[in-house]
Amino acid sequence: MSELRIEAKSLCKNYGSLVAVDNLSFDVGAGEVLGFLGPNGAGKSTTMKMLTGFLAPTSGTAEINGHDIVNDSLAARRCIGYLPEGAPSYGEMTVRRFLEFIARSRGFEGKEAVRAAGFAIERLNLKRVPEQTVETLSKGFKRRVGLAQAIIHDPSVLILDEPTDGLDPNQKHEVRHLIREMSSEKIIVISTHLLEEVHALCNRAMIISDGRMLVDDTPAGLIARSRYHDAVTLVIEQPERVASVLSELPEARKVELREGELTVFPAEGCKLFQVISDAVREHDWSVSELRLEAGRLDEVFRQVTQGGDAQ
Repeated sequence: MSELRIEAKSLCKNYGSLVAVDNLSFDVGAGEVLGFLGPNGAGKSTTMKMLTGFLAPTSGTAEINGHDIVNDSLAARRCIGYLPEGAPSYGEMTVRRFLEFIARSRGFEGKEAVRAAGFAIERLNLKRVPEQTVETLSKGFKRRVGLAQAIIHDPSVLILDEPTDGLDPNQKHEVRHLIREMSSEKIIVISTHLLEEVHALCNRAMIISDGRMLVDDTPAGLIARSRYHDAVTLVIEQPERVASVLSELPEARKVELREGELTVFPAEGCKLFQVISDAVREHDWSVSELRLEAGRLDEVFRQVTQGGDAQ
C-alpha cells in the first residue's frame, strides 16, 4: 500500500481574470487533521474541489497517496471520502436507499452494500430516519447523511467542507468525536470558518486568503502569535487604581482596561500570573476573576487576513 499523503504542487485555479487559488503548495501526512481557515471567498472550497478531482486545476497538480489528481484521477478519487459544500444528495431517495446506492457506486455489491449502509447509519446516529426521504430531513440530518456517504467505504483520506455546518451542539459533539476517532489512521482535511472547530479537531491549521496561504502552523502556534498570549486578565473593583499599580511592575509591558476587564501584557520573556497573584494578595484587592490568557485565535485570524502581524 502506498504511503498516506496529500501533496499539493503549485495549485492554481482561475475563472477568467479572477484568481481563486494562487500557487498553493502543501503536504499532509497520516494522522494529521488539517484545518483550512479563511474568510468567505478565500479559496478553501475551490482547493478541496481540486484535491478531490471535482474541479480541474488551471495549473499545478496534487497527489493523493501517490496518485496524480490530473493524470490518475480515478485512482486518486478511490482513496478519498468527500463531503462537499451543501452536502448534495438525491432528495427523493430514503436515507437507507441513498447510502446503499453510494455503497454500490463505491464497489460494494449485494449484502455488502446493505451492511456498509447500515454501518454508516449507525456511526452517524441516523437510526431515527433511515426510511425517511433525504429532502424531508432537517439541515443537521442532511449534513450527517453527507458525512455518512463520505465514510461509507472507509477511505484513507477524508476531505470535509464545513462538516458541522447546521448541526446543533449535541450533533457537533458526536461528529467531532467521530472525526477524532478516525484521525489516527487517516488524513483528514477540514474547511471551516468556526475557530472553535480548529481548537476541537485540528492538529494543524492553514489560514488562506485571496487564494494564497498566509500561515501554516499548529493551533497552539497560532494562538501563541496573539498579543494576549500569556497576558493576565482581572475582573476587579476599582480597576483604574489597580491598573496604575500594575503598570509599575517591571514584568508588565502594558495595561489595558476594556469593558470592565483589566488586562496586563507581559514584558518580553516574563511570566505574569504569579507576580499578579502576589500583588492581589499583598494589596488585598477584591477580585472576582483572575485568568491567564492562552491567546485569542479570533484576533490572530483578523490580523493575518487583514494584514499586519498579530504580535
